[in-house]
Amino acid sequence: MTRPGGIGNRLLATLPPGDFNLLAPELETVALDQDAVLSRAGDQIEHVFFPHSGAISLMIDMANGQTVATAAVGHEGAVGILSVLGPSPSAATAIVRAAGTVSRIPAPRFNAAFNRSPAIRHAVQIHIRAMLMQFQLGAACNALHPVKARMARWLLHFRDRIDHDLLPLTQEALSQILGVRRTTVTLLMRNLRASGAIRSDRRGQIEIDRSRLAAAACECHGIMSLEIEEIFSMNTARGRVLAVPDGDGILVSESGDPV
Repeated sequence: MTRPGGIGNRLLATLPPGDFNLLAPELETVALDQDAVLSRAGDQIEHVFFPHSGAISLMIDMANGQTVATAAVGHEGAVGILSVLGPSPSAATAIVRAAGTVSRIPAPRFNAAFNRSPAIRHAVQIHIRAMLMQFQLGAACNALHPVKARMARWLLHFRDRIDHDLLPLTQEALSQILGVRRTTVTLLMRNLRASGAIRSDRRGQIEIDRSRLAAAACECHGIMSLEIEEIFSMNTARGRVLAVPDGDGILVSESGDPV
């Protein structure tokens, strides 16, 4: 199977054709509905998901029932990819916030390809760097920035991933993502509407004005976006040369082993 030229997931798109073909026979394209739960904290990771569209939030569930989001994942990343580190329960609950499509592969199949392919291992490294950056900067943002700026940041994160100014988010979902009460979200929405950053929020749809929302957000959204682009630009070219044809046209790794 040859990798399609228009593949929608950025991590899969970094792979040379031969390495992509290690995954292709097991990849299944599925549609994900809004609010679907891909995995729950404490469960074993069964599949690795590579989004092509839509947006997913990674949620931490506290003992008292409160939740907070730690990262957003879209077409630039994957969910469940840390299964390559060994059998262990998922640390977060992955919830679809905007419906879309993904390429799904059983975790054991992905792990087997990971062990065979330097390029796939490099793609995992790209993803881990990007996620660590989100976790670290997000922790600092949660500690230092007011909730209004944080909500604007999250709205922009989702806007980046679905590429549309109409966001399919309810106030209840934002309450879960921010770890605040629903009444706090209602007040914040009112303030953002007054500034023109949000045009409307009815029936689970929030229409935003991107430039005004960016002015209301903290600097963390811009920093995260730039850092992710830098991670990909610095690492993608190297990933493409980790597997190259030898003199007989056989795809080999840097060590000379067939892949």
